[in-house]
Amino acid sequence: MILLEQIEKANDIKKIDKEKLPELAAEIRAFLIEKISRNGGHLASNLGVVELTIALHRVLNFPEDKLIWDVGHQSYTHKILTGRRDGFDKMRKYGGMSGFPKRKESDCDAFDTGHSSTSISAGLGYVEARDLQKQDYTVVSVIGDGALTGGMAYEALNNAARLEKNFIIVLNDNNMSISENVGGISAYLSNIRTADSYTGLKNGLENTLRQIPVYGDRLIKGIRSTKQGIKQFLVPGMFFEEMGITYLGPVDGHNIAQVTRVLNDAKKVNGAVLVHVITKKGKGYGPAERMPSRFHGAEPFDIETGLPVARKKKAGYTDVFSTVMCKMGAKNPKLVAITAAMPGGTGLKRFRNMYRDRFFDVGIAEGHAVTFAAGLAAGGMKPVVAVYSSFLQRGFDQVIHDVCIQNLPVVFAIDRAGLVGSDGETHQGIFDLSYLSAIPNMCLMAPKNKWELADMLKYAIDYEGPIALRYPRGEAYDGLQEFRAPVVYGKSELLYDECGLALVAVGSMVKTALQVREMLKGIGYSCTIVNGRFVKPVDEEMLQYLAADHSMIVTMEENVKSGGFGEKVLEYYNETGADVQVLQIALPDDYIEHGNVDVLKQETCIDAESIFKRIVARYQA
Repeated sequence: MILLEQIEKANDIKKIDKEKLPELAAEIRAFLIEKISRNGGHLASNLGVVELTIALHRVLNFPEDKLIWDVGHQSYTHKILTGRRDGFDKMRKYGGMSGFPKRKESDCDAFDTGHSSTSISAGLGYVEARDLQKQDYTVVSVIGDGALTGGMAYEALNNAARLEKNFIIVLNDNNMSISENVGGISAYLSNIRTADSYTGLKNGLENTLRQIPVYGDRLIKGIRSTKQGIKQFLVPGMFFEEMGITYLGPVDGHNIAQVTRVLNDAKKVNGAVLVHVITKKGKGYGPAERMPSRFHGAEPFDIETGLPVARKKKAGYTDVFSTVMCKMGAKNPKLVAITAAMPGGTGLKRFRNMYRDRFFDVGIAEGHAVTFAAGLAAGGMKPVVAVYSSFLQRGFDQVIHDVCIQNLPVVFAIDRAGLVGSDGETHQGIFDLSYLSAIPNMCLMAPKNKWELADMLKYAIDYEGPIALRYPRGEAYDGLQEFRAPVVYGKSELLYDECGLALVAVGSMVKTALQVREMLKGIGYSCTIVNGRFVKPVDEEMLQYLAADHSMIVTMEENVKSGGFGEKVLEYYNETGADVQVLQIALPDDYIEHGNVDVLKQETCIDAESIFKRIVARYQA
């Protein structure tokens, strides 16, 4: 790591001879593979942008210039080149370096990101702020071709087309998001990539013109800036140019000299300019090149084989969802499944393979996915939208306006609900109980274990209205198999019936409630446990029953306190005037950083030990 050790702070890369940059790229790849193989993280996406990032850092000056990464999971090389190499040993761990750009972590990170299709909007905001304040710096937004399936990117492009000052958009085109890209934009970019007649002629012509003294570069610039130039005849559509955005490329994203040259050209454009670079996801590591989706968010692995080093895990909640969807697909010909570019992550690959005509991948477009589902439901189908909790937030308006106002029978299968761990603030699924339960006509459930998830999904598919079920990441809890009461609308499940103290838990917190109960029994407390099941509507009949012989009700949820399950229970008791105190166990109304889920539960005091201590302190007071 001879060259890499020379990078101690931002802009140090400019001291390295340009002939040695490919060697530096190789050292960075070796460093990333070694670190991520031990600690996990996003590998394929980062290996694909090593040369692109080096070129950006050769052209830009940090922190004065602003580099905005779309999603941000591919910013590892950027972190290395801004002096954060030592942070990789604790990256994505509690208290350590984030796996995404963070302004509070470095002044070289211009914008916090984590969700897709936002970088052009943020970059455009920076450009306007720069020009209004008469400042002079370069703004670059890097966006992947997968993120271009998101409508927000086009809203920003539409505004950027009116610019008269420089704004560089780098399109990192690797034909992938997390899974293979779908739709018209993917096909359009594929045509550009494979238009050999265009790229060959363009490169040959530019190389020839470049040999002409004085006038060669001017002629090249003239051809590039003319809408009716050579590209207009040889590339169908010229989508970006016709919008008013100068298009440069495509260029080999793994050729540092080529990318550096085109970026320097882009800095001279007065207006928005899109630089189209072609990269290979997983570049330089065979297993990641062959299986980029598997190495998107990699667990620790053996470098030699690429195989995970962890023991094989039990079936997860996603696996249970996948199995039930496939079985229900055979029974119900109207059942359709929708994903926003996450067929693997949401467990819909098997459904896609079995019922291809009833599977829809809409790209990274959650808002569209929700309204599309509403249209399917209005047309007589039974749509299931499988989506991560934090990503459903991007379709909140559509859930209200297009699904719930019309009371359409759309099922929302919400994966990664609650704390998800290493991806941090942008990915924690800790708001869904609050934002969904605020919507009229919405029914909201949370299963205690894998069998209840199966029962709830079957119930939801038969339900005649908007309904959501949320379940956590990871292994599916297989305890409490003996408790499997039928799912009945708005009804909870009484697991242990005693007196004095009652734990009313929803979803993943039922397992924690069992642990708390054992601790309480150990010091002589009797303890009832209720599996809440429904967050909306709350089982008021059960709450009334508990108030008769319990002096304290403890609500437990893996969601923020504000607007959550506990507040609904407290509201009921306040309105009815019941003589019972309510202790709400929930996550703080805050953003929770990255780290191991068990550690995060301890830090936020929703682990069994912390809950036990709070109950004892309050109950004895």
